[in-house]
Amino acid sequence: MKILKLQLNKATNTEQRQALQEASQVIAEGGLVIYPTETTYGLGVDPANQAAVSKLLQYKSRREGKPLSVAVSDQKMAARYVEINQQAENFYQRFLPGPYTVISKLKQAAPLDKRVSSEFNTLGIRIPDYELILNWLKMLNHGITATGANASDKKRPYTINDILDNLSDRQKSLIDLIIDVGQLPKNEPSTVIDTTLSTPLKMRGNLNIKAKADNQKPEKYQVFNSESEAETSDLAGRLMLKHWNQFRQKGLIFGLNGELGMGKTIFAKGIAKFLHIDEEIVSPTYSYMNEYPYQRHQTEGLFYHLDAWKIDQAQELELLDIASLVQANQVLVIEWWQQVANFLPEKIRQQSIILELSGQNNQRQIKLWDNN
Repeated sequence: MKILKLQLNKATNTEQRQALQEASQVIAEGGLVIYPTETTYGLGVDPANQAAVSKLLQYKSRREGKPLSVAVSDQKMAARYVEINQQAENFYQRFLPGPYTVISKLKQAAPLDKRVSSEFNTLGIRIPDYELILNWLKMLNHGITATGANASDKKRPYTINDILDNLSDRQKSLIDLIIDVGQLPKNEPSTVIDTTLSTPLKMRGNLNIKAKADNQKPEKYQVFNSESEAETSDLAGRLMLKHWNQFRQKGLIFGLNGELGMGKTIFAKGIAKFLHIDEEIVSPTYSYMNEYPYQRHQTEGLFYHLDAWKIDQAQELELLDIASLVQANQVLVIEWWQQVANFLPEKIRQQSIILELSGQNNQRQIKLWDNN
């Protein structure tokens, strides 16, 4: 491991260029480089080099299917990797370069190890607002991976010590070069926006604040438009991926409201698809609740699917012992949420992700309340 220290306010253009040339050589040889951005220190390898990507995944560990992203110098370079639709174009023009990651559909011929992209065949693109790294990307003439340089679930990497103090000796041995510019401002990680569905979906970052129609106090919600059953199913998978860490730590609850035929069971099927459940998912109208074991990568658990249409008393819900089902690696989908919400403990209601589905002819408007 080599550490290049740069004081950006003092380093000459020649010194910066020499550092970037050395970093470029490391990348060309399949090495792993830790580099600064306007958010945190990142972890870079050539995303087309399988051995280098394997090295990065050994370093990060416990990815369990979670995608990486790629940093590029500009939109033209991004277009080598992804299909940039109008939604993505708007974000590129308004927010990039900057602390945003824009998810788009992966191009079939993208120069990329497929382990970098998501299981939805999508890829997050980052154009950092950091001159040193933009110059480096132009010098490389290709993208590099853009994921936090911290080990999984460890302290955010604003200094090199934040990183090294939380690594094992094995992880340290995987680092080839560190570009150390000192303490970075403690900015939040990039906001992640998925532009592959009919409505952009924030995968990381706060939702806009709007008022509910019934004049209750303002709450966080997003209006999402679904143009097909497949898109409603895909939304379920995206939300599972978004909340994967929470799911692994304490479980997830989805509460679904909407009239018959609005896609509540389609959403539940999307959860099952994400969890690699092969059993047919049907609404448990007569049994109240169905239980499905799953195994997704290294994670095992249970998916509970509850139809609350006939439950109108707290005593009936108590028989299902909902509180005991809310555990790490377990997900609960409750159709007809409004039937039972007031019977549930406040802690569970606060933890729940609520969707209200309406519309016709498979054109759905989905209001999404997400306080997590």
